[in-house]
Amino acid sequence: MKKALLASACLFALAAPASAADLAARPYTKAPVAPLASVYNWTGFYLGIVGGGAWEASSGDPKMQGGFVGGTAGYNWQTGNVVFGIEADGAWADVNASATALGVTVASKTDALGTVRGRIGWAVNNILLYGTGGYAWIDNKITVSALGASVSDSKWHSGWTVGAGVEAFFAPQWSVKGEYLYRSLGSEDYFSNLGAPLASGTINFHTVQVGVNYHFGGPVVAKY
Repeated sequence: MKKALLASACLFALAAPASAADLAARPYTKAPVAPLASVYNWTGFYLGIVGGGAWEASSGDPKMQGGFVGGTAGYNWQTGNVVFGIEADGAWADVNASATALGVTVASKTDALGTVRGRIGWAVNNILLYGTGGYAWIDNKITVSALGASVSDSKWHSGWTVGAGVEAFFAPQWSVKGEYLYRSLGSEDYFSNLGAPLASGTINFHTVQVGVNYHFGGPVVAKY
């Protein structure tokens, strides 16, 4: 029994230094750092470009239709997931139609259009779904041609617009959006100075537009 205890003690004495040496030689490794998560804050000022197509919401023919391109400016505020703000846009346009009867041609062309709108939506990180509405305007020209002569008159039409869209960040300060707007512009009398006013009637447009915005102030916040 004494010989067995003595042998065990010797084995323990030999093994202990080896285990200590292994522990000393093993390198110390820090636990991996958790990756940073990006949280998108929509609050701030932005500028962008916008373009799209417009077509007249009318039961008759011909219908005005065409495209437009321009710029956008706006500001957002965010509280929780709710984002609200104001946006203005203006664009050069070529939206037109013409009709000829009995040798007389009447052409209508919208040269410019724009809006000033409120927006309110729900943000899920980098994606914003929103509704929008407000003031709309167009600069329109009507031309009447007959027997090689023509006369034109331009009018500013004011009205309202309502629509919806989706916007998403694709880079820290850049977002892309798609938007539908219905625009209703009030009637104006053309050629009043000639003593034969021509009422345009209400002009209604469907418009679909896309845009790219640059957001100032760095809307992305990184956190653990």
